[in-house]
Amino acid sequence: MKIGFLGPKGTFSQQAAEIYIDGLHAELIQFANIAELIFAVNNGKIDEAVVPVENSIEGPVNVTLDMMAWDVDLKIKREIVVPIIHNLMVNKKQKNISLILSHPQAIGQCREFLNKHYPNIPIKYTYSTAQAAQLVAEHSFSDNNEGWAAIAAQKASEEYNLVITHRSIQDKSNNVTRFIVLSQYSAEKTENSKTSIIFSTENKPGSLYRILQILHLWDINMTRIESRPAKNNLGNYIFFVDIEGHWEDDDIRDALTMIKRKTSFFKMLGSYPINSAD
Repeated sequence: MKIGFLGPKGTFSQQAAEIYIDGLHAELIQFANIAELIFAVNNGKIDEAVVPVENSIEGPVNVTLDMMAWDVDLKIKREIVVPIIHNLMVNKKQKNISLILSHPQAIGQCREFLNKHYPNIPIKYTYSTAQAAQLVAEHSFSDNNEGWAAIAAQKASEEYNLVITHRSIQDKSNNVTRFIVLSQYSAEKTENSKTSIIFSTENKPGSLYRILQILHLWDINMTRIESRPAKNNLGNYIFFVDIEGHWEDDDIRDALTMIKRKTSFFKMLGSYPINSAD
């Protein structure tokens, strides 16, 4: 089995992928960006992909949500919640920092630290935290030993032989990222499951309320709701909803049947085991 993750080596995505394949006979394959990774599953180049979908501080990973809605027809097979501990790291030879690199989500999660300690240092976004570490390791120094710094996981510092100058610099101690495993096939049914759907409603007063009322009538717990632009007209949105239960359960099946009838767009992302940390 081939499992893809957001590379290069040393990302939190790799950490989530290693948690997922524990006990499985699988090969991990790195990809440069989330879009390439998701398309690889959809096109059959790999069997499954581990991708970030939301962070407890910065919120949803929009590229993941948009691709699941519009670009591919994949199922969520599992979710993995990973604690995020960010570190500031530099090359062993440098003395000063002239540029800080990391993924936009990581920069946002360390905003208070950066404003306090490095308010005037430019920031450059990268595709992943590990790519930032890789670029810092490869960067040539100026005559005054000014170099770059990366915000990344400890695993990245070990991978690229960097020195951590500040540990655990994320603004919140409860910083976690939820990853999902995408596959062309649905997960096997388990006792404790979560179901994810996408839908849109007509742009009329009370349309979303009527959908949520269906969940209330069937006594179904909604654990998450996110909105994204529908990309057709300004003001139109699609909604990503997670509910407790499996789509084959009688009450879930009946509720989803009603929701399909009252929505202008509906897509089932699948049912899968609830993460043990929930």
